[in-house]
Amino acid sequence: MQCLQMPADARVQHGYIGTAMPAPETRNPKDIRRKRLLYRSWHRGTREADLLLGSFAEANLGGFDETGLNNFETLLDVPDADLFDWITGRATPPPQYDTEVTRLLLAFRYRPQAS
Repeated sequence: MQCLQMPADARVQHGYIGTAMPAPETRNPKDIRRKRLLYRSWHRGTREADLLLGSFAEANLGGFDETGLNNFETLLDVPDADLFDWITGRATPPPQYDTEVTRLLLAFRYRPQAS
């Protein structure tokens, strides 16, 4: 029996990646970068951060321009404890993190979805 060779994206679509970011028709570097950022958002280390940042990324990542992608990538490097302090209002983000993406994240409200 002969196996049909297909790109990985065409064979398997992960649920959250497939719904938020369909497989790109071309090898657009921005689409690939968005997929990587989405994956990183869902694999932070704590379940709370996964849910919050993953859901935020699904809702907003597709609309970010290059600057927004850069700002979001910078946020992904911030420790979870610092992000939670910002989100809960215990601390304000330092000036280097005071971007439109950070303000969107702080205003974002997680809503569980039925699976």
